[in-house]
Amino acid sequence: MATLMTRYFKSLYFRAHDTSYRFAVSEIAAALHAGGRCLDCGAHKGEVYEAITQHIPLPPERYLGLDWSAENVKAAATKGLHVIRGDLNANLPYREGQFRCVFALSVLEHLLYGCHFIREAYRVLEPGGCLVLLTPNVSTLFNIFLLVLGKMPSSGPYPDSAALMQEQWPIKIIDFEADVESDVPMYRHLVVFSYRVLPRFLHMTGFPTVRGRAFGLYPFPNLVQPLLEKLDPYHCHQMVFVAQK
Repeated sequence: MATLMTRYFKSLYFRAHDTSYRFAVSEIAAALHAGGRCLDCGAHKGEVYEAITQHIPLPPERYLGLDWSAENVKAAATKGLHVIRGDLNANLPYREGQFRCVFALSVLEHLLYGCHFIREAYRVLEPGGCLVLLTPNVSTLFNIFLLVLGKMPSSGPYPDSAALMQEQWPIKIIDFEADVESDVPMYRHLVVFSYRVLPRFLHMTGFPTVRGRAFGLYPFPNLVQPLLEKLDPYHCHQMVFVAQK
């Protein structure tokens, strides 16, 4: 029974993950269709760049990236991509108005100062440019269920102990690299926004136009997800916001 339930929730997770990433990449490609440079925040090894080029031609000179990992920076360089090492909690090392599109996919929740990052993204965007964010939603039905049980939310401030984090989950959806006890935990969620709060802050930062989409309303089956995501985006697992300057 437990195995069947785990498989079921894994299918929900991967469907929400894949559809949200495809949507975010399509929005980035649309923003860059007419030209301009982009900044990939949390660039990893350049995987999002490769996904964008499936939609539009994007010469490497129009793509810049920042990543915390020196190994990722080296791996991106082998692909001819300009990714530098940097801390997204600090000021971005670029002048104002340099980019047509700034994007951070599954990054915001790992930052200690996510609000500062959003302000910096606004600063380096050119007028009319857009910020694309993909991040989990803290106010999911699944998290509400966990809190009713007295557990920690699955997208939130995880316990410091990897053993405690595993013990508190009633359902293990995905396997992950348990690095929460390291000096710099790469995979730990620090500050997680809700679907109502994140667009409010984007407006406060100065973005006049903000559009949002949500993906994955657990525990309902994948067949009805597209309809439910439109009816109740506030409790879905993944959310994508496109904010135009």
